[in-house]
Amino acid sequence: MTFERSLNYGLAGETLIARWLQRRGWTVLPVYEKVMDTGKGPTLFLPDKKIIAPDMFVFNSKNAWWIEAKHKMGFSWNRTSQRWVTGIDLNHYMDYLLVEDLTPWPVWLLFLQRGGQAKDSPISPSGLFGNALDYLRNHESHRSQKYGSYGMVYWSIDVLKKMSDIKDIVI
Repeated sequence: MTFERSLNYGLAGETLIARWLQRRGWTVLPVYEKVMDTGKGPTLFLPDKKIIAPDMFVFNSKNAWWIEAKHKMGFSWNRTSQRWVTGIDLNHYMDYLLVEDLTPWPVWLLFLQRGGQAKDSPISPSGLFGNALDYLRNHESHRSQKYGSYGMVYWSIDVLKKMSDIKDIVI
């Protein structure tokens, strides 16, 4: 998949997740850098550096969260653990941990899984899955340097909450 197609696929997922949140009463503020376009996604400018920010900030009258939205064709089948796993870029993950540590609002990772099938694996579960980064930071499945520029961090399906069926997201 080209970078442009991958970006558009990711943005489509973010939109679906944002609409799902809105239908549940959340106000959604997308976090986009407009002044200095880097092509690297949302940026949080700290006094001494800049880091990658989660995709959106959501709030209602009682709570507020950062949301990092991922749109995936499906979970990956991990042959070693014999479990479904999903993950994100390790460099982004490290920045999200910093966002959570520096701000008063929790960061949530949400994975919209389409239920596709990877090579030589069963058909993946589908739906919207997620959990608080504060929980996920202590429940990693594994890390791998095989993919992405900086490596990846993965979580197994059993540490993610199923937030919604796919049919309720893609309407």
